[in-house]
Amino acid sequence: MFSFFKRLVGKTSDTPEEDQVEDAGGLDSEDEAEIPAEEGLRHATTPVTPAQPVQTPDASLQHATTPVTPALPVDSSPAAQAKPYWQGRTASQWTAAQETAVIVPPPEPEEVAKRSWITRLKTGLSKTSSGLTGIFVGAKIDDDLYEELETALLMSDAGMDATEYLLEELREKVRSERLTDAMQVKAALRSLLADLLRPLEKSLMLGRAQPLVMMIAGVNGAGKTTSIGKLAKHLQSFDQSVLLAAGDTFRAAAREQLRVWGERNNVTVLSQESGDAAAVIFDAVGAAKARKIDVMMADTAGRLPTQLHLMEELRKVKRVIAKAQPDAPHEVLLVIDANTGQNALAQVKAFDDALGLTGLIVTKLDGTAKGGILAAIARQRPIPVYFIGVGEKVEDLQPFSADEFADALLGS
Repeated sequence: MFSFFKRLVGKTSDTPEEDQVEDAGGLDSEDEAEIPAEEGLRHATTPVTPAQPVQTPDASLQHATTPVTPALPVDSSPAAQAKPYWQGRTASQWTAAQETAVIVPPPEPEEVAKRSWITRLKTGLSKTSSGLTGIFVGAKIDDDLYEELETALLMSDAGMDATEYLLEELREKVRSERLTDAMQVKAALRSLLADLLRPLEKSLMLGRAQPLVMMIAGVNGAGKTTSIGKLAKHLQSFDQSVLLAAGDTFRAAAREQLRVWGERNNVTVLSQESGDAAAVIFDAVGAAKARKIDVMMADTAGRLPTQLHLMEELRKVKRVIAKAQPDAPHEVLLVIDANTGQNALAQVKAFDDALGLTGLIVTKLDGTAKGGILAAIARQRPIPVYFIGVGEKVEDLQPFSADEFADALLGS
């Protein structure tokens, strides 16, 4: 068990009287260059204490939930800033990092809670599952079976690439293992699906920086603000103190929604009624450093990847965060709505190309027939899926497990 000490975090926010429209241009390069570190808190809505010395690396690792990789040399060029997390690091670097890592295992979930989550996951994916599992009932192993499977996988938005891969591997497995029963073929497909999804299974590493800065992006309506509130609660279960930054300065409703989540979780929410998103988030990083907060999460305004001026604003937000803390943001997460199917894959590609995503949060899997989108992501842009959501409650957002997901789709 952990031997953490808990921090009591106050909460504050503002309630704007009307929506404000943000200047899409954000901070220009001259404004960014002129932001002095000691004045970075001028936009904060709550008093802050003077900055204290940051914990030493050894002390900060007490909260780690998975192996923590030692810092590698940072390339600050624009091209490097947009690289996915897996690029630019050799196998020997990763191996050496893992060998020297300090591992503190997360607490095991209670058995009752685990069973409850599995039940909710199966229920949430039932529409996708029914389209796949019904094919095997009383079926013969012939070309008709494979054609029906192809249709079902495409209907679940697994995409042509993942569908062809799974069917080709399944045919080979049936031949090599001489499978003669439809239920055996179903089990083989479940195993292949789990293997395909396993590269997406990666834990969020805590404690490798203080504060650990997380930038959250996504299109309108994907569930960013709600996911941030749920994730804050999840992090608190690991005794992490959290601060939220309301970087969505477009909509007053978004700031109000984040404020409500802050009150529920008893965490501070820094926001402004109007102003530049980058400046608000810059101040939040400074406040988190001064208060020695473990995790700072920055909400951003929803935008479509085709809105080029707004995508450029996101890039500026990322650059300004790096000025507030040179190694930040440590996580750049994209929230995607599973109901959008193949469009979600297009969003992943566009935001990854613009920002260099480190992880995904997949929401609204409950009730959708398009749960196969994760297979498409695994084949075409294998960015880790940190969390999946199958409902509105806080406990309905849980870490992604390839085996649990495959079981929910093709289990007994």
